Amino acid sequence: MVFSLSRKFTKHWSSKRIIPTFIFVFFNMNSLISSNRFSFLHISPIPEKYFDNFKTGMLASPVMKETSSHPRNPYPTVDSIIEVKGGVVLIERKNPPHGWALPGGFVEWGESLEDAAIREAKEETSLAISLLRQFHTYSDPNRDPRHHTITTVYIARADGDPVASGDAKSVGVFFKKNLPHPLCFDHADILCDYFSKKYQR
Repeated sequence: MVFSLSRKFTKHWSSKRIIPTFIFVFFNMNSLISSNRFSFLHISPIPEKYFDNFKTGMLASPVMKETSSHPRNPYPTVDSIIEVKGGVVLIERKNPPHGWALPGGFVEWGESLEDAAIREAKEETSLAISLLRQFHTYSDPNRDPRHHTITTVYIARADGDPVASGDAKSVGVFFKKNLPHPLCFDHADILCDYFSKKYQR
């Protein structure tokens, strides 16, 4: 049925240049299903052969095939450099990888990066932070030993003393000369960039 419909839609819509929109919707639905996000519905991924019916000059099928065969995408995360009393707040992680890190975590569905940064800081340090600006985005595929993540780092400020909670085993305020070890992920590089004012505006 999908095959017959695709041929019909291609023939009828191609002259009106609407088919690219249909391809986009069809392709993204297949990516979601292939990534098992709809596994609770027991829906099988759409066979890759059906993508052969959507070849157009504007969208090459080899790209679509490669993406549909490997639907894994990086996970978006956030981290915050929280300035408190002249230093920065770092947490000691309860969960692997163990060590010290900037407060942060995964962005939840329907959540903005800013809201995620504020939420994670509150959950891990008990601080109500004010975001000053976006610092930089780090995307090295090897930055997280668990999986490929992309983190957007914010510079923030807060009043009061941090208190460890949530995923934080302990928390402290540190300075350039007394940073704890080990630092998880690429947070040593992030802090080096911060203290050297690499991305200062």
